[in-house]
Amino acid sequence: VPIQLWDIAGLVPGAHEGKGLGLQFLDDIRQASVLLHVVDFSGMTDSEGKPTENHNPEEDILFVENEINLWFIDVIKRNVEKIKKLPTGKAELLDALQQQLSGLGVTKEQISQALDEYPISQIESFAKRLREVSKPILIVSNKIDLKPAQEIFQKLKQKYKNIIPTSAESEIALKKAEEKKLINYYIGNSFEIIGNLDAAQKKALEFIKREVIDKFGSTGVQECLNKAVFEILDYIAVYPVADANKLTDTSSSILPDTFLIPKGTNLKEFAFKIHTDIGERFIGGLDARTKKKLSAEYILKNKDVVEILFRR
Repeated sequence: VPIQLWDIAGLVPGAHEGKGLGLQFLDDIRQASVLLHVVDFSGMTDSEGKPTENHNPEEDILFVENEINLWFIDVIKRNVEKIKKLPTGKAELLDALQQQLSGLGVTKEQISQALDEYPISQIESFAKRLREVSKPILIVSNKIDLKPAQEIFQKLKQKYKNIIPTSAESEIALKKAEEKKLINYYIGNSFEIIGNLDAAQKKALEFIKREVIDKFGSTGVQECLNKAVFEILDYIAVYPVADANKLTDTSSSILPDTFLIPKGTNLKEFAFKIHTDIGERFIGGLDARTKKKLSAEYILKNKDVVEILFRR
């Protein structure tokens, strides 16, 4: 399933004011739907990435969230000031805000949700809430293979809802072992030894199984992507085909494409996502499993396989 990932510049205190690479970082997140904040939970690096001991990773969590919120507040304050007279009706206010805030990569629905909770007069609370609904943060609690990280995670997991225990080093080790045909790696949760291992390799894999897989179910890397896409964004996966009987495209490739779309998308809206011409010439659809005809208003379900019918 195709998604885009950006590895973006780090933050320093005052990033929202332009210090360090702050504005570059903050400008990058305009394009993001979800932010994955990778945090060293072992306490062995400080907020600047320098080696240390007993650093509290919660400081990093709060620091990054605060900098992004302050940036949102600054941007929204400047843009609201450009509106000479704020409309009193919600529909008109929504239109005005959408026009001014389009550069933040926020939708009209997200602006409306934030307005339902905070009036624009409470601009700092409104801005913070708009950031939360438009750029939610998933905390990636990395180095979970280490005991100190495990202890800190147990303390913080109840406090933060969007948090995944993760061991990037274990994921890399398992991927490399699979490349060398030492194991079959079932990405996300388990592995099976199939090759001849030396003592060091066996010890490393035993450690990963004991401290990561058995304790947390996986390395967490795939879980981060799954949670971001299917839980936080609430997307579903839909497979468009040109031939509902053979499940192929026009080149005979089977199930060639996967689209991630918001839950609640109807068939005609999906047709426009595939191609504007298909949407404009839309007639209807066909369910590849049941062969039933589908109307424009049909609400797509996760893992639907559909043929779009359109005027040629």
